[in-house]
Amino acid sequence: MRLVLASQSPRRRELLSSVGMPCEVRPARTDESARPGERPEDYVRRVAREKADAVRAGAGEVVLAADTAVVLGGEVLGKPRDADDARRMLRALSGRVHTVLTGVHARRPATVTLEEARREAVVSSAVRFATLSDRQVDWYADGGEPLDKAGAYAVQGAGGAFVLSVEGSVSNVVGLPLAETLALLAGLGVALPWEGA
Repeated sequence: MRLVLASQSPRRRELLSSVGMPCEVRPARTDESARPGERPEDYVRRVAREKADAVRAGAGEVVLAADTAVVLGGEVLGKPRDADDARRMLRALSGRVHTVLTGVHARRPATVTLEEARREAVVSSAVRFATLSDRQVDWYADGGEPLDKAGAYAVQGAGGAFVLSVEGSVSNVVGLPLAETLALLAGLGVALPWEGA
C-alpha cells in the first residue's frame, strides 16, 4: 500500500518520515470553515474526512488526512489573520490550559464496504501555557512563526518556550498523533516500518 498525505503541512510529512513512513504529498483543497453550532470534535473530524475525500486514491493507495484545532473555552482558535490576531490568541492562551484536537481520517478505495475502507479518530491533548508578558507576546508575534499555526503557536518551534506541560500525545500538538495514526493505517492494511524487521 502506498501512502498519500492529503496535506501541505511539512510537519505532518516530517512526523511520518520520522517513523519510517514515506508518503506522497497531494494537498487537499477544501473549505475549512467551522459550521454554526458545530462542536470542535465534530469540526476536526469533518474537515479531516473532507480533505481525504478531496484527494483521488488509486489502486493500492491509502489517503491520510488530518485537521488540528486549538480549543480554548469551547472556541476554536484557527490560524491568525495577522500579527495582531496572533497577539490576541497568545494573550488568551497565557497562563491557561487549552485543548489541541486533531481529527485523523484514512481511506482506501472501497473494496467491500465503506466501513472497511475508512478509519478515523479524534485525539485530544491538554496543553498548559506559561503566563506571558507583553514583551514575550510581541517578540513571538513579530517573529512570524505564529501566522500559519492553529492557535498562533508551534510547540516544535520557538513557541515551545511557552509550553509548561502537555498531557496526552505530543505529536498531536505538532499536528499528527503518531500512535493513533499508525493504528488507523494498520487497520487498512498498511505495513508499518517494524513489521518487516
